Amino acid sequence: MRTLILATLGFAAMTGAAPAEAQRSWDWSGGRPGSGAWRLVGPGVPMLIPELRASVRGRAFVMRNFDLNGDRVIGRREAALANRTFIQIAGADRPRFNWDRRDSTYVVAVEEPARGPIAWDRRAMRDYGFRQTPRGATMTLSEQVLFDTDSATLRPGAIARLRPLAAYLRANPGVRVAIDGHTDSRASDAYNKSLSLRRADAVRGAFDDLGVTRARFSVEGFGESQPVASNATPQGMQRNRRVEVTLLGQRADRLAGE
Repeated sequence: MRTLILATLGFAAMTGAAPAEAQRSWDWSGGRPGSGAWRLVGPGVPMLIPELRASVRGRAFVMRNFDLNGDRVIGRREAALANRTFIQIAGADRPRFNWDRRDSTYVVAVEEPARGPIAWDRRAMRDYGFRQTPRGATMTLSEQVLFDTDSATLRPGAIARLRPLAAYLRANPGVRVAIDGHTDSRASDAYNKSLSLRRADAVRGAFDDLGVTRARFSVEGFGESQPVASNATPQGMQRNRRVEVTLLGQRADRLAGE
């Protein structure tokens, strides 16, 4: 259980909130100076009104009240509820909403029930095909799943492929991750190393967008130096163009068996 500072009915009445909303309490305490940027990710973020999307206080209000399943990703339904709630509460004061006055004057301490564990898809984790390596549980993402040839820009379907793993990582915050990029032997060593690093970093960036903390990752590009097949055939070169994701210190058999 953790104590939150929630807005009371008294101030809601002063702002002209609709009666149905005035009877609710919302957490206004996030986003003070020094509390971080409160970055929002998820398909609902573009739907948010500017007062919520473009200010630290607004982003904090969204995350602290409308991340309904605790996955740190704002969906469309959550965004729509956040918009509707804020518009009702702010009323005509919406363009110049005074977050500090709401936060510091009309508050009451209440207890928030502890959230349950974040759900993750066990079957999808098995389907990744993790294998045991000296560093931990490793899976391979092929080029054709993630990128066009000679590109470090993720294909549209790549995010969907990574989403179950992101959910697992959000549910297991102690797990650290290594992301390693590899190429075939075409082009120069320097170019291949640069491409492999940019691809590994693009995958890390996708996890960042999916709500997984950036600091949990190490990213490296190995270029053509660690082939898993011969570069003498098109099939072998295709196998060598890959990104490997390792859950450091984790056992592959546990992921396969859950």
